[in-house]
Amino acid sequence: MKSLEGRVWTFGDNIDTDAIVPGQYLDAPIDEAVKHVLESVNPNFAREVEEGDIIVAGRNFGCGSSRENAPAAIKELGISCIVAESFGRIFFRNAIAIGLPLLNCSGISEKFSEGEQALVRLSEAQVENKSRELTIDAVPLSEEMLNILNKGGMLALLKEIQGKN
Repeated sequence: MKSLEGRVWTFGDNIDTDAIVPGQYLDAPIDEAVKHVLESVNPNFAREVEEGDIIVAGRNFGCGSSRENAPAAIKELGISCIVAESFGRIFFRNAIAIGLPLLNCSGISEKFSEGEQALVRLSEAQVENKSRELTIDAVPLSEEMLNILNKGGMLALLKEIQGKN
């Protein structure tokens, strides 16, 4: 998988799915829901995020309910990758399933400040803070997860498999 490079947005610990997509926007069309992503934590995030930006977060990112639209809204905004100290289990699975790359990386939140440049090498499980010339090792993703991400998510992978039969 190719490397992902972008400007960093930082978030702390225990960012739950209700903070990612507020409850009042659960049934809203995705183009409306994305306008409110993480607004309770950073009111400027959804307005200022750019295609290819990267989220760096603390522990338990995506905890809470199993809102499938939480990773979908983040991906729709153009976030290329999320690197966190840990993830809510269901959020992690949902993100991989839709093709949103993420990595677990112990101590990552102390290695970045908002606005710095990150380079993420998913296949090597490495995150580089280009602003500080610092490389951090992350927890490697399984070959199966990398394959799903390379195909763009489970749906794309299943369509490819189905087309081969």
